[in-house]
Amino acid sequence: MSDKKLSLKFAEDSIIEPEVIAAARTHSLELGVEPVTPAVGSHLALLAAATGAKTIIEVGTGVGVSGLWLLRGAPDAVLTTIDIEVDHQQSARQAFADAGIAAKQTRLITGRASDVLPRMNEGSYDIAFIDADSASILDYVQHGLRMVRTGGTVIVAHALWRGRVADPAQRDETVANFRLLLKETLASDAVLSALSPVGDGLLMLTKVGE
Repeated sequence: MSDKKLSLKFAEDSIIEPEVIAAARTHSLELGVEPVTPAVGSHLALLAAATGAKTIIEVGTGVGVSGLWLLRGAPDAVLTTIDIEVDHQQSARQAFADAGIAAKQTRLITGRASDVLPRMNEGSYDIAFIDADSASILDYVQHGLRMVRTGGTVIVAHALWRGRVADPAQRDETVANFRLLLKETLASDAVLSALSPVGDGLLMLTKVGE
């Protein structure tokens, strides 16, 4: 294993999850739903805390692992989270309750993000986290940047898409979409951007202009 892979594995393995998040992770894996890694979760918590987030929107509820991490960093925030799977959201609701999160702090919307996001208010959120439907990633990020306030942050999971984005031999549509997203956002004056290799790649975009 290369030094870089060893360092990345060390960084991933160094995170100790709170018991309630670890339990949600176990349930997620039992259901076959891939949760964010502990290292990605720690990034989410840190960004939520650093932003002083009060309003968070999430595309891709899963069974609540990422939402728990976000609210760990911003315990007074209100989380709006969107997913097409009602059963997963019921599990997430239970995970939030188990963590002692008040029901008024979470708003779970069941539906297709492509239908829901256009109805969400502009500039109303401090953080938008996107972890769903890679085929629609460009649209979701565009909505995310519309929905966050200036100074708010859009966070995109799987930005290196299974290690395929860095491989020039990989040219499928999903890889092409992520490459285009990275190319446009990393060169944009409207956002400050950073790309972390944790998890499957985490792209962070702070909105500084229109």
